Amino acid sequence: MNLLDIRNLTIELETPQGIITAVERFSLVVQDGEFRGIVGESGSGKSLVGRAIMGLLSNKWRVRADRFFFAGEDLQQMDVDEHRRFMGREAAMIFQQPSSYLDPIAKIGEQILEALPQTPRLNLAFWRRNSDRLEKVSALLHKVGIRDHKRIMASYPHELSEGLCQKIMIAMAIANEPRLLIADEPTSTMEATTKIQIYKLMAKMNQLRKLSVVHICNELETAANWTDRVTIMYCGQSVEAGPTQQVVEQPLHPYTHALATLIKRDPERQMLNVMPGTMPTLQHLPTGCRLGPRCPRAHKDCIEMPRSRYLRNRSYRCHAPFNLEEKHANAAASGQTH
Repeated sequence: MNLLDIRNLTIELETPQGIITAVERFSLVVQDGEFRGIVGESGSGKSLVGRAIMGLLSNKWRVRADRFFFAGEDLQQMDVDEHRRFMGREAAMIFQQPSSYLDPIAKIGEQILEALPQTPRLNLAFWRRNSDRLEKVSALLHKVGIRDHKRIMASYPHELSEGLCQKIMIAMAIANEPRLLIADEPTSTMEATTKIQIYKLMAKMNQLRKLSVVHICNELETAANWTDRVTIMYCGQSVEAGPTQQVVEQPLHPYTHALATLIKRDPERQMLNVMPGTMPTLQHLPTGCRLGPRCPRAHKDCIEMPRSRYLRNRSYRCHAPFNLEEKHANAAASGQTH
C-alpha cells in the first residue's frame, strides 16, 4: 500500500526579483514499511521536499502538485494548520544538529513528557497517571538505546552529546507512534560510530515496527547501506529513482554515475574522479538539461529539458543515459514506457 503518494510536486519561492522554482515536478511514492532514500547535494531541494510533506514551509513558499496524498488523505485539500496537525499525528521529522531543536532551559524528561500523547489511560487511577507517563518516557529512551534513563531525564541538552540528543529526538518523534519518519541528514555532524548507531536504530524501527522512513542525505554511499529504494535529486529535480542496489550498480543518469563512482573508487588513489564544475544557482539555471554544463555526455539534444522516462521499476531524466541497451533507449525515447 502507498503510504505517501506525491506526483509532480513543485515548490516556488516569492522574491522581489520574481518567482524562483526550487523544486520542479518531483514525484515520490513511499510504501508502508519502506526505507526510502533521497540523495542530493546542498541546494538540490531535498530538505524542502521533507518540510513540504510535514507542512513546515512558511507562507513565502508556494506548494502545488498533481497529487499529494498521505494514507489516502489529500493534503492539498487541507489548510496550513490542518496539514500540520494531521501530519503531526501521522508522521514525524528529525533534523541535523538535534541539540538546536531541544529547549536549552528544560530538562530532557520534561521535554519528552510534552511529546507524549495527552490522552490518559481511562482504566488507570488518577494518582498513578503521572508515574505511568514517566514509565512511558523511560520505555521510549530504552527503545532508542539509552539505558541510563534517569540520568538522561535529569539532564539539560547542553550536557549531552549530539548522538544522545539525536536519540532523544527520535524518542520524541516516535512517542505518537507515527507511520512515517522523515530524517533530514540526521548524522551530518556526528562521528562515524555514532552515525552507525543512529542508522541501526532507524533500521531496527523500520523492521520491527514497520515504520516507513524517508532518509534525506547527501551521500549515495550512505543510502546504499541502509535504504530499499532511492531517489537522486539535482538542482530541484528528480534525475533518477529505483531500487537502491540497482541504482548504485547500474546508474543511468550521469550525475548518479558520478556519485556511484565515488563509492567504487580505489582508496589508494590520491585524487578523486569528480564531476567538474558546481551546481548552478536557482536564479541562473542553464537552458535545457540542468546538468548539461557539467556533463561528460552532453550533446546537442541536451539544450532541451529531458522528460522523465520509465523502464521497468526505474525512472531517469536524461537524453544519453549510461548502462542502457540501445533497444531499451529507443523504446523509452519513442514513448513505449509510462
